[in-house]
Amino acid sequence: MTGVIIDRHGDPAPEPRTPSDDVDAGPARTDVDLWQLRVDHLAEEELDPSELDAEERVKLAAPLRVEDRLRYGIGHVALRRLLAPRLGIAPAEVAFRREPCPGCGALHGRPAVDGPPGVPHFSLSHSGDVVLIGIAARPVGVDVESLPKAATVRDVSSALHPLERAEIADATDAPEAFARIWCRKEAYLKGIGIGVARSLDKDYLGERDPSALPAGWGVQGVPTADGHAAAVAVEGTMGRVRTSWLPSSFVTAANAGGPA
Repeated sequence: MTGVIIDRHGDPAPEPRTPSDDVDAGPARTDVDLWQLRVDHLAEEELDPSELDAEERVKLAAPLRVEDRLRYGIGHVALRRLLAPRLGIAPAEVAFRREPCPGCGALHGRPAVDGPPGVPHFSLSHSGDVVLIGIAARPVGVDVESLPKAATVRDVSSALHPLERAEIADATDAPEAFARIWCRKEAYLKGIGIGVARSLDKDYLGERDPSALPAGWGVQGVPTADGHAAAVAVEGTMGRVRTSWLPSSFVTAANAGGPA
């Protein structure tokens, strides 16, 4: 299993960089930097949306619930501020595009930075009280989920891969096991760019049998806040995974233009 470097709350944030492939020996290994933020540590009026583009501002205004607006706003402001120093531009200048869908070829696949070859890949997820962002040198997917109710586990588990269903059925805490497997599955599906449009029973993303995981991808569970589960998937062999918690001030006006 790949090790995970955990930066605790209050630790100095790593220097902004794009994680690289490690080619010193054997197959190339892809490092991943993960960044987490708490949604419940910020009031809506503290969020600074000034660097968002017009489409993002429309989406930010759409949800009726404050927590939904905060999840979206915190995620997209933080993403721009994390990518900007890696691209050498201001957060407001970061442009995004959609890659072709691997299923149909239409431009609604994995979101990507609109830039020259070599720009970093990213993935963004939010659920409950947590926002999770992943940055890597190769295609990457992340997912975070709040733990589901038992009824949700019963209703959805039947759609999963048979081996995943067996792992959940054998678990002492079915909602937690379901959430861990679901995060691994959705991180992988986001990484390949098709999302849950792909049949949920097609790929095994459980924890018991690494040899049965999809070829060409590394998948890893990620420590996160209590009451949540998280995971990351990256194209190639998983290298070092580092997860850092950002303070809520990272997405406020006081930190505009600050280091990532």
